[in-house]
Amino acid sequence: MSVLIQNGLVPVAEGYETTSIHLEGDRIVAISPDLQTADVCIDATDKLILPGFVNAHTHSPQIWQRGLIRPLPLELWLADVFDAASSSNLDELYWGAVSTAVETLLSGGTCIMDHVLLPWNQELEAAATVAQAYRDVGIRAFIAPLMMDEPFLAGLPRGRSRTSQPYPRSTADILALMESIIQQVHHPSTGIQVAVGPTGFHRCSDALLQGYAELSDRYNLCRHLHLLETQAQKLLAQEKYGESAVHHLQQLGFLDHRTTLAHAVWLDDRDLEILANAQSTVVHNPLSNLRLGSGIAPILKCRKAGVNVAFGCDGAASNDAQDLLEALKLGTILHTLTEPDYRHWLTPRQTVQMAALGGAKGVNLADQIGTLEVGKKADLVMYDLTNLSLLPRTDPIRSLILGRPTHVVEAVWVDGTQVVAKNQPLKIDRQTLHHHLLTHRQQGQQVQFQTIHQVEPHYRSLLPDFVQLDP
Repeated sequence: MSVLIQNGLVPVAEGYETTSIHLEGDRIVAISPDLQTADVCIDATDKLILPGFVNAHTHSPQIWQRGLIRPLPLELWLADVFDAASSSNLDELYWGAVSTAVETLLSGGTCIMDHVLLPWNQELEAAATVAQAYRDVGIRAFIAPLMMDEPFLAGLPRGRSRTSQPYPRSTADILALMESIIQQVHHPSTGIQVAVGPTGFHRCSDALLQGYAELSDRYNLCRHLHLLETQAQKLLAQEKYGESAVHHLQQLGFLDHRTTLAHAVWLDDRDLEILANAQSTVVHNPLSNLRLGSGIAPILKCRKAGVNVAFGCDGAASNDAQDLLEALKLGTILHTLTEPDYRHWLTPRQTVQMAALGGAKGVNLADQIGTLEVGKKADLVMYDLTNLSLLPRTDPIRSLILGRPTHVVEAVWVDGTQVVAKNQPLKIDRQTLHHHLLTHRQQGQQVQFQTIHQVEPHYRSLLPDFVQLDP
């Protein structure tokens, strides 16, 4: 079926132009103001059309912990998150993914990287459940099962001396499990891919990271992990390796053009040079970085060094939302505090490019999505410029990125299929989703936060070391 989106506004080098976009199957086949006919014609007058954004880092099960975790630094916040996590409820896992996908679509995203913690001993069924949720909503998705082979305390400086218990699953078993998930769930032709997703160097052995890199090469998978999110992780890298975590990952062969690194707050100039040479991507998560007190990622330095940058919402336990436009606004204006020369501040158009093409590069799809071009996949979003939150009409992209847009996504196409119309998802019943979220058990009244009492004294002993670090 062919679709003609007529008389929409698209950005060009010198402002905007009104044009039409012809979709045939899953592709953009023509862009011109003179297009006239198709099987379906959609009037895009007073609409802005942009390529879909990539939500390049999130954790969909954390939807159930939205508003539950008090303000804490990452290492203490994690203790509460682990206590609050559901252990084996696949129904919650499904609706958490559905909710994350819907919120991403309704804030301009057409693709998602889900660094998902799967229930113990149910990983295969759980990964298939998450994949089904994303298929049902119609979003393009990468599922990166979050795994580790070292215990919780090993992720803290001087923490290894405080734990003698080995991780309850061997590295070889984890790699075998990961390969089984790949074989069962990885179906690129359907828009659902698997990525290898070690939690990060802080709780993963070299053997696991190298094993993941080998799986990535064997199946041509993206690689995704947390990197240097906090001062504690920077200290741990020196303790664990005697060198930068970035250099160590390079030596292991983990960094390449398919690697996305969430947060990357505590990078130095040498790290940036390594990441640029490896063509790896930094995923900027400004909301969770501030929510957890992790710091401000050096995004302007990344761009200057030639490092690709994408945007992520992070999970709803550390962001309490999945609104990409909110992340883009903060990620644009935050760096006015880190750079005194205003000529280097991010512009809204640069932010849009990072969220779309930067995200596409991160998930190794820049040849298919991320820009409005003939021949590329039809992953695009139409915004309603008559919406009150985008009025009066001045500069549409500035209003979209710097304003407070509310319910402005008019329509979304993913792989040529329309999945949102009139700000409503078309493939999933929003009332059913609302029912599942509304009737969820009152988790905050049931969780007993105990792990933090084991971790907090040790964490507080590290605080004097943090003040000596430079970001």
